[in-house]
Formats: sequence, C-alpha cells, structure tokens
Amino acid sequence: MKYLKIIAFTHKQIELKELGKLVICQENLTPKLQQLKAEFEIPELFYLATCNRVEFVMATSQVIDKDFTKKFIDALEIGICNHYMGAFLDGVSIYQDQEALNHLLRMSCSLESLIVGEKEILAQVRKAYECCKEAGLTGDYLRMVMSRVVKTAKEVYTDTLIARKPISVVSLAYRKLKDLKLCTNARILIIGAGETNRNISKYLQKHKFSNFSVFNRTLSKAQELAADLRGEAFDLSELKNYNKGFDVIITCTSAVSPIITPEIYATLLNGETNKKTIVDLAIPNDTAPEVLEQFPVNFIEVHSLNEVAKNNLQERYQELVHAERIIENNIEEFIPLLKQRQIELAMRCVPEKIKEIRQRALTSVFADEVETLDVQSREVLEKIMDYMEKKYISVPMVMAKEIFVKNSVN
Repeated sequence: MKYLKIIAFTHKQIELKELGKLVICQENLTPKLQQLKAEFEIPELFYLATCNRVEFVMATSQVIDKDFTKKFIDALEIGICNHYMGAFLDGVSIYQDQEALNHLLRMSCSLESLIVGEKEILAQVRKAYECCKEAGLTGDYLRMVMSRVVKTAKEVYTDTLIARKPISVVSLAYRKLKDLKLCTNARILIIGAGETNRNISKYLQKHKFSNFSVFNRTLSKAQELAADLRGEAFDLSELKNYNKGFDVIITCTSAVSPIITPEIYATLLNGETNKKTIVDLAIPNDTAPEVLEQFPVNFIEVHSLNEVAKNNLQERYQELVHAERIIENNIEEFIPLLKQRQIELAMRCVPEKIKEIRQRALTSVFADEVETLDVQSREVLEKIMDYMEKKYISVPMVMAKEIFVKNSVN
C-alpha cells in the first residue's frame, strides 16, 4: 500500500462554506488534473468533490506533506489567497499507505460523511473515479483499489443497518421542506440536473408535487430531468429572464460563485413579496449571502443539517462498530491481493523472455542438431519444449507470489 496517498479537505476541519473555494470548475477539471499529473509526475490521480469534502487520491511514491500540498494547490490556479491557503493547510488531512485505504473505505461507506448512512457518497466516489479514468488519469493500481472500495461499501450497506433507513442530506432537506406544508402545486424551480437534484426530485414526485421548471448549464440534461418530472426545461442562462414566479428554489450545481444573486432573485420573484423557500445543497452555496439579507427566505442548506447529523451518528453507534469490522476484514484480504498483482505486473515479461529463449535454442543454438531429427523426433522435442515452457513460466511466478506475500512489508 506504499503508493496510495490522499490529500483531504473535509467538513471535520474546515467550514463547509470555505470548502467551496477548493472546488474545481467542471469545465476546467480534466485539463487541470492532467496538468497536475504531468507537473508533479503522479502516475495515477483522481479528484473528488462532494457537499462536504474535496479530496485528491493518488498513486505515487513521492512524499506527500504540507509543503507538497501547498505547491499542489498553487498549481491548480484557482485563486486561493494566502489567508485561506494557511487555513486549508492547517485543516488538511494527509493519508498514506494502509491509513489511506482505511480512509477511502470509511468515506465510501459514509462513515466519514456529515450524515452517516448517506448512500449517495459511494455513487459520487465512483462517478469521480470513472470521470478521471476516462480522462486517462488512473491506471491498474487505483482500479484495484476502487474495486475493493465498491465491494466493501456494498457489504456495509447490505450487512449493517446503517443505510436500512438512511438519513441523507437529500432526505433531511426534503423533511425540512415537507414541514413547510406546501401545496402539491407549488411552483418549484430546480437549478442543476445532477445526482443530488435528481434524488430530491424523486421525493417530490413521490409525494405528488407536479409543477417543475428545470434549469441546467447543459440543456439536454435539464430536458431529461424535466421529462421525468413532466415539467419545463431551460438553459441556465435563461434564469435571469424567467418571469413565471416561484414558491421554492432547489439548487445544487458545481458553480464556484453564486448563481442566485439579488438581481436574479428579484427577477424570479416577478413582483411577489411573500416569503419563499430556497433549498441550497451546493458547496459553495449557489445563493449569494445578500439574497438572505435583502429578502424574506426560508433557507435550507447543508450546514444547517449538522445537528441532525450528530444525532444520526449517536443512534448508529453499534452499526458503526459492525461497519468498522467489515472494513478491517476487507483491508486484511486486499493487501495480499494487491501484492500478488504487483508481482504479476513485475513478472509479466517472463513469458516473452522464455519464448525468446526457446526460439533461439531451436533456430540458432541447436539448429544443426534439430535439422538432423526425423519428424517423429521433432514432434517429441516440441512436446517436451512446450511442457518445459509452461513450467518455467508458472512455477517461478507462483513461488515469487508466495515469497512476496510472506516476506514483504507494506
């Protein structure tokens, strides 16, 4: 496990509203990560950003410390000033080796989440990994790690009660929304068509809400969600022109600056003065602070769910113990498998070398002797050579794996 390293910025050490400053704009994500991979000579890398964490998972032999982290974040060129850089470096968590694997497994099983039992985190981790895999940022090492992550998380969600009655950010937000006793024909604007908004839309649809308008930067995704909800779809740029009024805004995008400004909010009100509701599940918030200062708003955000999360953690203590045991077992199983895979990769040239030796023996070293053999003798020789070739390939590899697993250390 000596190559697995993680740089993590999470809700545990850093305010949620500040975490958003570390989020990389989606349009720039792949080129920025490719630049980092090349500049720092990192063999494999993937990036994860959720509502309560920003993490960089990498496979590298380099020493990862706070000095490296500062250079790494500076290289992102996302405009982090010295003040915030100092705060981020004070709050960063750096994991390596087996500790990094343990963190990744705990995170994917939602044990590190603001809301324990939040199954969405596994989907978010997988999506982040697949995105980086498609961009050519990952390889065989992180492939094996992610395979174990998925296996472990599925076991935790299946074999413990952590997620039998999950209380996720989405479900908690919906409960708060439900407490407002809105009529089912309430005008709901959905900004962003990502997974979080799709999930909360399922709750709304299940409870007979029917009046939706969906806005998204990619119109086709807005149209897809709107079709499911039997609503209207708009390009995000049309938000400033929307004049049909609203009762609720549900927003969750990857934007790095506020989408709902006082000017846009005033336009959306279309002259109405009653108190509206905003459910903002984005990090950083999609809602500008000035909106809350200038207008009467029921504001529901991730940060406000923190107390519920603490109660959730206490109620699930015994399930956490069970989940921890599952994680420990998976780590114990995985380390020998990873070592075997490493030795397989290290020895994958052995079959080619043996075939080369065989060919040289037949066509060069013993060519004259082979020429004197009759057909039957040549067939016997070929059978012997085939048998020896297989044994010379399989036996050393099996022995090497056994020696490697028994004697190597992490």
